[in-house]
Amino acid sequence: MSFGPVQMLVVAFDGNKFRGEILPELERLKNEGVVRILDLMIVRKDSNGTVLHMAASDLGWEEAVKFGEAMGALAGFAAEGLAGVESGAMTGMADLMDGHLFNEEDAFRLEQLVPNDTTAAVALIEHLWARPLLDAVARAQGFEMVNEWVEPTQVMAAGGTFAVKQVHKDAP
Repeated sequence: MSFGPVQMLVVAFDGNKFRGEILPELERLKNEGVVRILDLMIVRKDSNGTVLHMAASDLGWEEAVKFGEAMGALAGFAAEGLAGVESGAMTGMADLMDGHLFNEEDAFRLEQLVPNDTTAAVALIEHLWARPLLDAVARAQGFEMVNEWVEPTQVMAAGGTFAVKQVHKDAP
């Protein structure tokens, strides 16, 4: 089973006011096969500090367990080399038996960070659109060295640095 790149997105909203724009856009992206939600945790705190937790996932039980196994094996390999793959896979499977990567401790930590009258959401989003590209790289016996999101301001800064170097290079 292959997986696309996974992004963790954390967003917060002051005042707990929503206009109904986010879920329809997320559903559109999911229906078009662009993304899927591996796990979503929402913590809402009202003005009195009363907390509401919500969780969701697009993974079925079997998919969640397979995802846990794959990610656990990778984590085990990263921690202990080949000797850690099997135990990591078993731990990953067990961690996702309930269908969620985020647990009660994660919800509690987020709850402590969220001020009153605020909603925060943490989403693990799988980018399905990238699967065919990564599968092609794997078939060509390539591997991913870096996978990093770059903010527009970082692109502008890098472009600005490049432009400055070009101006100085071209100067007499």
